[in-house]
Formats: sequence, C-alpha cells, structure tokens
Amino acid sequence: MIISRFAAVAGGLAIAASAFVLAGCSSGSPSGGDVLPPVTVQANDLQGKTVEINTKQPLNIDTGDLPVDSYSLVSATPEGIVEFTPGHKDATAEFNPGFTAVKEGTAQVELKNAQGGIQNLSFTIKVVPAP
Repeated sequence: MIISRFAAVAGGLAIAASAFVLAGCSSGSPSGGDVLPPVTVQANDLQGKTVEINTKQPLNIDTGDLPVDSYSLVSATPEGIVEFTPGHKDATAEFNPGFTAVKEGTAQVELKNAQGGIQNLSFTIKVVPAP
C-alpha cells in the first residue's frame, strides 16, 4: 500500500515536472533573444534592389559560384543601421556574408568583390521592427 502511494505520488510529480518543462518550450511571439530565419538573396539579384529585413532577421547573401569570402564591405551609410558579417570557411563549414540589423532605418550598402573585373555591389537595406 505504501509503495503504491509512493509510486502514484512520484508519477504525479513526474507528470507535473514534464508539463512545467514543456511549457517553457511553447511557441509564441519571439522574445528578446530570438532570431528569425534569415532573408537569403543571391548576390547577383541584389544590384540596385531594396531588401527588407527586421531587427531580428539577418540578411544572408548567397554568393553562388564565387567564394564566400570574396565580398568585403566598402560602405554602409548611414552607419549604425546594419552590421556586415564577412563570409568565411572553417574546417567543417562555409558561412555566407551578410548583414544583421542594429536598429530600424535604411542603409545604402556597397560591397566589393575580390574577383577582378566584377563591379561593386550596391543596394539598400531597410530595417523594420520585428513582428
């Protein structure tokens, strides 16, 4: 009798603990530290375009056949709207270049490609509030 009561109490505690843990995993609107999936655009499609991202959603630039580390930042004006992350390779993966939003606003950006003869890539990034 004592063992069955103990088993019932232990089982009830396990269920309550599981419910508490799962409640922490529930989906809802993004909180302060959440990041949304990136907006991915081919580098060839950016010239002269405006790309909209929000404050929790980075811009991922797919370099196509060009090396991921071939683009470097020439300018992002005004400063303080977006931050450039250069592409790079490590031992296990390749990471595309891109931009993260620093604050809401619009920035004119220009990227240079290390491959000779390719014109600079100029486009606009509009940062809007996160949903």
